Amino acid sequence: MNTNNKLNKANSYRLSQELLRNKALKKGVNLVAPETIFLSKDTYFGKNVTVDPYVVIGPNVKIGDNSHIKSFSHIEGTKIEKNVIVGPYARLREGTILKNNTKIGNFVETKKSHINKNSKVNHLSYVGDASIGKNSNIGAGTITCNYDGIKKSQTKIADNVFIGSNSSLVAPVSINKNSIVGAGSVITKNVKKKSLALSRAPQVEIKNYKRKKKK
Repeated sequence: MNTNNKLNKANSYRLSQELLRNKALKKGVNLVAPETIFLSKDTYFGKNVTVDPYVVIGPNVKIGDNSHIKSFSHIEGTKIEKNVIVGPYARLREGTILKNNTKIGNFVETKKSHINKNSKVNHLSYVGDASIGKNSNIGAGTITCNYDGIKKSQTKIADNVFIGSNSSLVAPVSINKNSIVGAGSVITKNVKKKSLALSRAPQVEIKNYKRKKKK
């Protein structure tokens, strides 16, 4: 592609983005620093939506009323319902569904996952091929280990579940209602309802330990 063709393509893209931004602004969407926000032709916005600077919205995205998309988030193939907070620095991939009053925080990635009402994934987590029930909290550093090198498997987290930080949920696995997974656990078996699941190596402490010195 020669220089003129590249310039024409860039100008065409710039103009199309300006039209999409203006359309959203006329609808009442609060685009903060609109020149830094990128939309798709099929992006749908509900009422009273705010999109902060440096957000990219790819194809097949619906954002419901009173939702807030924070800076440096990338969204595609996602349905976001009402009163949802996303980001900053979130990545929502194809097949993500966020029900009312959910929250996806910073450095969280989702893929083919259904997150139900009032549930939160606040920090540094990967949720793939998973379902999360109502009123559940996913702690920082949690990973749904959905791929074994051959196939993808499902993680099912029920209502009112608390997943402690730095937990690995090895799919296929189910975490049933009102249960807790202790921080730092690797969960490979189903967790019964109203249970506490822990999987940790015992802590060892050697008193008066002398560090090796460099030779």
